This record gives sequence, C-alpha cells and structure tokens, in this order.
Amino acid sequence: MAAPTHCYNVMNSCCPSRAVLAQVADKWTVLILHVLRADTTRFNELRRKVQGITQKVLTQTLRDLERLGLVSRKIYAEVPPRVEYSLTPLGRSLVRVLDSVREWADSHTGEVLAAQQRFERQAAAKAQIRK
Repeated sequence: MAAPTHCYNVMNSCCPSRAVLAQVADKWTVLILHVLRADTTRFNELRRKVQGITQKVLTQTLRDLERLGLVSRKIYAEVPPRVEYSLTPLGRSLVRVLDSVREWADSHTGEVLAAQQRFERQAAAKAQIRK
C-alpha cells in the first residue's frame, strides 16, 4: 500500500508548511547553511564565519535546523568535547535554492538601497507638503 500524499499550501494559515517557510527564510538559517555547504564545520568556526550572530542565536538556529532534518550534529567523546555540524541531503537540496536568493541579495543591494532612499525622500517631501 502506498504512503498517503499530502497537499501542503503555504498560503493557508493553518498549513504546517508555513512554519517550515518561516524557518528556512530566516536570515540566520540562510547564512549558516551557506557556511555548511562548503564542509563540515565546528560551532566556533560557524560563529566566526557568520558575523554578528550571538552564541545563543547560533545554538538555537542549529538546534532548529537539526530538528527540521537540514543539519546533522556529531559529538566526539573528547576533552574538551568536539561538535561538528554538516548538511543532510535535505539541507543540501535547500542550499541550492537559497544560494540563488543570497546571490540575488548580493547583486541587487545597491538598487534596493537606492529605492529605499527615494522612498524616504518622497515620504519626507509629502510630510512637508502636509504641514
């Protein structure tokens, strides 16, 4: 007997795919997975490479990614303990998609910043007219 198939729809507020989208679209998730795509990485190395992330946020994000099946964690019985993180096959499939988003952000940040400045100038001009 075949396993039942599910129809998920992120546009439905009750659909569990909405929670998945929220986690995979998180900026820290994108940055952590980008680092892990190159190789298995230790916690402190991740922290150094993902500038601006706190230890608490990195710990929580890695835990969430492990729970989602995107990252695996391996603990070595050493003193001090060594913990390494790597992508699972599911995580690798997501990285291919997220790399496009990350590359788009790098390529279009100048345009986005210019649009923000135009918007702020226009909003300020409208506010002056109303006075």
